[in-house]
Amino acid sequence: MSTPAAMEGLLSAFAWPWMLLALPLPWVLRRWWPPARSEGDALRVPYAGLESIVTPAAGRGGARASWLLWSAWALLCIAAARPQGLGPPEHPPRTARDLMLAVDLSGSMSEEDMVIGRRAVDRLTAAKAVIADFLERRAGDRIGLIVFGQRAYAVTPMTFDRDSVRQQLDRTVVGLAGRETAIGDAIALAVRRLQDGEGERVLVLLTDGVSNAGALRPQKAAELARDAGLRVHTIAFGSDEDGLQMLGFRLPDGGEPAIDEAALQAIADTTGGRAFRARDTESLAGIYAEIDRLEPVETPGPALRARVERYPWPLAAGCVLLLLALVPRSWRVPMRGAR
Repeated sequence: MSTPAAMEGLLSAFAWPWMLLALPLPWVLRRWWPPARSEGDALRVPYAGLESIVTPAAGRGGARASWLLWSAWALLCIAAARPQGLGPPEHPPRTARDLMLAVDLSGSMSEEDMVIGRRAVDRLTAAKAVIADFLERRAGDRIGLIVFGQRAYAVTPMTFDRDSVRQQLDRTVVGLAGRETAIGDAIALAVRRLQDGEGERVLVLLTDGVSNAGALRPQKAAELARDAGLRVHTIAFGSDEDGLQMLGFRLPDGGEPAIDEAALQAIADTTGGRAFRARDTESLAGIYAEIDRLEPVETPGPALRARVERYPWPLAAGCVLLLLALVPRSWRVPMRGAR
């Protein structure tokens, strides 16, 4: 390595290399401010340690103290320059994916036609369990949560804090946003929340009903999402159509099953997403696993090496040398005065 390159590398190891300019300060004081003797006294410097550097004392003890003070001064200047080292290389995850989850809280989500661990549970409870597991695998994504019924509400903003999203989801209950289903409003709200995002933007919408509320039709909302670059994956969640008909879940005209799969498929097709059908908890878990594959979480980013502060070491060493040079001198003063 050439001398200029070595010097550049040395200076780059300090955060404030200009502090090293203070190294010759005691020599400058000694050279340009010679002792002004009056009645046999030497130059008086406010600090005893600096005086010992500027005006060397006679004898072996004085030379030792002067050497210790010079060394302490050099170490303190090095500490003030903030020496730094490079930590081990790390590859932080790099992702540009904003993932919004929209969960239906309409009245039909209270139907206990799902099973978890041989125990019958309602649809919302099953969805919470599956989505919680889905969140565990989404480290590195910014995630938000929308709940919708008669109206749509953003429960959490886009955040890397998956625990916060999970906690807010756990607190939701059926009917919290109304008993009806406003799918179009939920999509439109996701578009607004994600409009300032960068990179990939994805909405995963889970519903067990037909859009029968809200100010915006689902297809119109899907067109807005497409124009905004938002991809929508839809999940139709509920038991088989025959079972739904026996339970009495029908569209307002009374002639169709409760879940409008054709409308959800159209939303997905318009935005470039996928439409899924989940009839039980196991198939719902498989769908979220498939979305994991469709929307990869992260890719390794470039290697980064964080700077690690090294100034405590020269600072501590300088303080020790300073104490070794000054403390014995302060002890001898009262002893001479006591004689």
